[in-house]
Amino acid sequence: QVHLVESGGGLVQAGGSLRLSCAASGSTFNIRTMGWYRQTPRKQRELVAIISSGGSTNYADSVTGRFTISRDNAKNTVYLQMNSLKPEDTAVYYCKCDRWGYTTEYWGQGTQVTVSS
Repeated sequence: QVHLVESGGGLVQAGGSLRLSCAASGSTFNIRTMGWYRQTPRKQRELVAIISSGGSTNYADSVTGRFTISRDNAKNTVYLQMNSLKPEDTAVYYCKCDRWGYTTEYWGQGTQVTVSS
């Protein structure tokens, strides 16, 4: 069992930056991938960025070059540095992870990011 808690969301002006954090607790010794997703009332939940246990990353086209995902395995924490934010980045951002050898996915409760124009 893994528990995920996001933090760092808030209100920011267009062009500004935010850094989201997601801390994992529980059975963290075998976490495989960690990632960030976002969702609005008008869209399905979509992948923003993922990072493997070895540090390989993948980004949605809409955030490539602006967002950076990273992780600190010693702290069981994944980060999302968001720069050059746009109003269309406004969403609830969710943290997700999985574990080696298991199909279960674990999700955080989400943190609101609002970008004003």
